Amino acid sequence: MEDKVLILDFGSQYTQLIARRVRELFIYCEIHPYNSNKIDFDSFNAVILSGSPFSVRSNNALHFDLSKIKGNKPLLGICYGAQYIAHFSGGKVIPSNKREYGRANLMSIDQEDQLFSNIPINTQVWMSHSDTIEHLPDNAKCISSTKDVKNAAYSIKDEMVYAIQFHPEVYHSKHGKEILKNFLIGISKVNPDWTPDSFSNKTILEIKEKIGDDKVILGLSGGVDSTVAAVLLHRAIGKNLHCIFVNNGLLRKNEFIDVLNQYEGMGLNVKGVDASEYFINSLSGVKDPETKRKIIGKAFIDVFDKESKLINGAKWLAQGTIYPDVIESISVKGPSATIKSHHNVGGLPDYMKLAVIEPLKMLFKDEVRRVGTSLSIDPDLLKRHPFPGPGLAIRILGEITHEKVKILQEVDAIFIKGLKENNLYDKVWQAGAILLSVKSVGVMGDERTYEECIALRAVESTDGMTADWVNLPHEFLQNISNNIINNVKGVNRVVYDISSKPPATIEWE
Repeated sequence: MEDKVLILDFGSQYTQLIARRVRELFIYCEIHPYNSNKIDFDSFNAVILSGSPFSVRSNNALHFDLSKIKGNKPLLGICYGAQYIAHFSGGKVIPSNKREYGRANLMSIDQEDQLFSNIPINTQVWMSHSDTIEHLPDNAKCISSTKDVKNAAYSIKDEMVYAIQFHPEVYHSKHGKEILKNFLIGISKVNPDWTPDSFSNKTILEIKEKIGDDKVILGLSGGVDSTVAAVLLHRAIGKNLHCIFVNNGLLRKNEFIDVLNQYEGMGLNVKGVDASEYFINSLSGVKDPETKRKIIGKAFIDVFDKESKLINGAKWLAQGTIYPDVIESISVKGPSATIKSHHNVGGLPDYMKLAVIEPLKMLFKDEVRRVGTSLSIDPDLLKRHPFPGPGLAIRILGEITHEKVKILQEVDAIFIKGLKENNLYDKVWQAGAILLSVKSVGVMGDERTYEECIALRAVESTDGMTADWVNLPHEFLQNISNNIINNVKGVNRVVYDISSKPPATIEWE
């Protein structure tokens, strides 16, 4: 069994980045809410406590029973985690004289301590806290300081405890990844044995054992996640996998036929189901984005339930759920509040007699692509941009109509084609167009127009948890704007979205 690391989430905006850095070390890790009662602590080789927007001194501090791991497993506390360990182990945490936020340098380092092995003095780190540790527990030793933070890091050797008040997971901490490596590989002796090949082989064996001779239905979307999930399942159970690609009427232009053609020759058993009228009719009059997501999720379930009854012996529904879907759908008492619901997260209704299997639910998007490469899936397919499960429904602000869908399909086709023709597609992680459902005045010829406004969106990212807008060439944007306005009836204005995630999200709804 491979080694693995537990990350307890106290609501930090950086918790997902901790997982990313750990995975980059080829170490498997899982994020669990600090208050989860479903954690098998014995199955983990080391534990990391995340930061938090809360204070350990406040009445609403997030509490965790340290006795479950302290002295039993190697433990690393980050920011709130470091302060929590100190505060509840006999130390003293006080408000900072000034808010400690931003870049700082480790002016003193105990380089004999294994946590800082080969870490240079004055290395830059990132601080983000309003409390500070004034006094350490009696059995603790300070191992690093900055100009303003005396106890920037400490250790309790006889309890296998290490703690740092800065964030090693963020880009601004120049040697943060090395510090995590020192803790996990050097101190905790965790084996870096988690690779795409090992994941594929292990997952295929687990699927065989779990599914046996049962039949599985998989909802294909044509995207990377569902395709990789399909290939893994096909390798495990072969002909017992039945793939269904549903046309929900909210796909990109010509996507239903293109995706079906895409899977020809891959050996997958794929059936196309056109349910576009059912989906769009279900959305009639609905404007709220969360309500739209839930309606679409229910509609997918209805379609799959109907199709499953046509397949004798179907007992499982497979989904291409990935880790960001899971993380964004879990709320940790306030700070890590649910950002948006995902229609493929949270199980099935009681009336649907299928169990759920999600072979990719612990992977980030870039990891899914690497697994796809290990399975020899076509690189062009693996490079395809992510596309939201609810489709164009969440790129049309407000009510969904056939006319709006047609407009956005035409606009999106022009934008994506333009990116590909100008060799920009592979430089962008995700791109799309948003119909704002806000009309503005324009002039075409000698006539006044009052038509739709389109926002173009292109971001660069690794896994979608954070994203920056792409600085596309001005001439390209000018040409795309002219092309859209000249060729798509009903649009007279195009804007470009230059907001990053956070504070914005990639999709507008």
